[in-house]
Amino acid sequence: MTARKEVLARIRAALRDVPPGEATEAPSRPVPAPRSFSETVELFADRVADYRAVVVRCTDTNLATRLTEAVEGCARVLVPTDLQPGLRPTGPVIVEDHLLAVTDLDAVGAVVTTARLGIAETGTIVLDHGSGQGRRAATLVPDRHVCIVRAEQVVATVTDAVAILDPSRPQTWISGPSATSDIELDRVEGVHGPRTLRVLLLG
Repeated sequence: MTARKEVLARIRAALRDVPPGEATEAPSRPVPAPRSFSETVELFADRVADYRAVVVRCTDTNLATRLTEAVEGCARVLVPTDLQPGLRPTGPVIVEDHLLAVTDLDAVGAVVTTARLGIAETGTIVLDHGSGQGRRAATLVPDRHVCIVRAEQVVATVTDAVAILDPSRPQTWISGPSATSDIELDRVEGVHGPRTLRVLLLG
């Protein structure tokens, strides 16, 4: 007897004494009520923070101040060439990414980008490397990533995100700063990406 037939035989034996017509399927889980927009955004902020990322709520009025605070301590900050002027921090030297070499990317203290969307359910930020998001290397090499996510870009679930994203575009899914663990479960951050993720949640 094959393993498959043996498993099926055991299932049939276990169900032999079930009265005809009695339900044998597990009850379906109740469908949770949909969250409001504000609840979805709050969940996103909480889940991102769970990953040891720094989440800062801000408005258009105080964004410039929050950006300056987010790159504090960095002498040079990388930005995509098409990042809007109003989204660039003041204070440090701004370096535009004209396809810089990895060694040049490693020499900046932080990178500032926008995002395509955020996912509340998983606390994930998705970049599709469109306008203001930079190329993948620019967001993975610098030690600090400051990412601006607008509240209206936050969706509830991964399914919602997949329905919006263009599968033909390159995508980077970010759930907190880069981290890994050794065999003794000692957490090490920054091994294969930014050691620090700061999310400015705008709106």
